[in-house]
Amino acid sequence: MSEFERFGDAQMDVLREVGNIGAGHAATALSKLIGKPVDMDVPRVNLVPLGDIAEQVGGAEAVVAAVYLRVEGEAPGNLFFILSLESARQLLLELLRMETAEGVPFTELEVSALSEIGNILAGSYLSSLADFTKLSLSPTVPGFAVDMAGAILAYGVLQFGDMGDKALLIETSFFDGIDRVEGNLFLIPDPESFSSIFASLGVPPG
Repeated sequence: MSEFERFGDAQMDVLREVGNIGAGHAATALSKLIGKPVDMDVPRVNLVPLGDIAEQVGGAEAVVAAVYLRVEGEAPGNLFFILSLESARQLLLELLRMETAEGVPFTELEVSALSEIGNILAGSYLSSLADFTKLSLSPTVPGFAVDMAGAILAYGVLQFGDMGDKALLIETSFFDGIDRVEGNLFLIPDPESFSSIFASLGVPPG
């Protein structure tokens, strides 16, 4: 039985708590960034096969906006924050009051804003995971891309090397007033890193 298969309810409860605390930290950080309250729903947290990531965001050929970065430390891996183009524009409008035109590439200022939001989310969730696991984890400077989901993930493999075959999916909803924006955060530990994470959370060795 693989570590992934042995990952049970207790470990998932811990990861959900990580997601919950990370969401709270992210909401606080985003509020400070834009100078007004930001609310975030309790995120949905799941472990998914790497091959299912593209399907989670509309399919491999769906054009999306993605912030991506490398996680360094005792459990290295890759992290992607992926939004539909509609959600990215809505996020800019709702949080930053930045209106974007349909079919027009994001401006340098908009890219900077989306990258900073992705960076805040990554830092918040990684800090929460590090607190629970007692592992040292830190994000690199994020990159940004608008492309098909499959191409972005393939680029991640080329840029960062072989990725693990499982991902921690954190589905996040921001809201300001009545409008909500949904994003997907994927933490993809390197093949050997899940062992460190699982061991730190009490999953017995095989």
